[in-house]
Amino acid sequence: MERNKGKVPLERALSKLGAASRSQTRDWAMTGRLKVNGRTVTDPQFMVTPETDRFSVDGKPLVKDPSITLLFNKPGAVVTTRSDEKGRRTVFDLLPPEFQKLHAVGRLDMATTGLLLLTNDTRLSAWLTDPVNAIVRVYSVTVKGCVTPEELAKVSAGILDEGELLKPSTVTLRKASNRETHLMVELTEGKNREIRRLFAAIGHEVSALKRISFGNFKLEDLQPGEYRRLSAEEVQRVRPPR
Repeated sequence: MERNKGKVPLERALSKLGAASRSQTRDWAMTGRLKVNGRTVTDPQFMVTPETDRFSVDGKPLVKDPSITLLFNKPGAVVTTRSDEKGRRTVFDLLPPEFQKLHAVGRLDMATTGLLLLTNDTRLSAWLTDPVNAIVRVYSVTVKGCVTPEELAKVSAGILDEGELLKPSTVTLRKASNRETHLMVELTEGKNREIRRLFAAIGHEVSALKRISFGNFKLEDLQPGEYRRLSAEEVQRVRPPR
């Protein structure tokens, strides 16, 4: 066991390093184009040490992509997947070519706007989205109609929907009228359409939903469709412990 400590399958290693997808690695290996420490490897399950082994394709070194994390202000009417079978625009249509290998940290549905993190750091992404770590996401929410104190108490206590408990960390009423109610909602999990389902359960449709922060990261003054690359120092503050 000690001999294999730190070793992982080749296809997983290159994916972890951000150098190639697993399918790309399998293709390179099976066509004899991939070398590890100068030796041709045709088995994508060949065990390697990502941190120290040298990888090359067609004689050219494969280098780990630098860690990239973007803070993006997602506009409405775009999806967060890399491609969409319905032909809808995705967030990647709004990003330059050098950021096409990133993936979204968690998800925002098509109509939801606001802060979306995109990264090539899979470890960071897993840390931020693991419910065990209880990373706080804050949302500005507008619903149709006036939410009563009794309804607000129900949402705060948690609602069982299709066998799943939906329970926000906090719900704060900001302003209410007969026409609409404005609230702030904090979540520590990324359950599918949780806020929309919560308010639908008490008879109120969400008309606007915007994420304004994710952990230490805040939307700031970015306009819809704009992004900025986070500095190494900013990412380091939330990076998972080793």
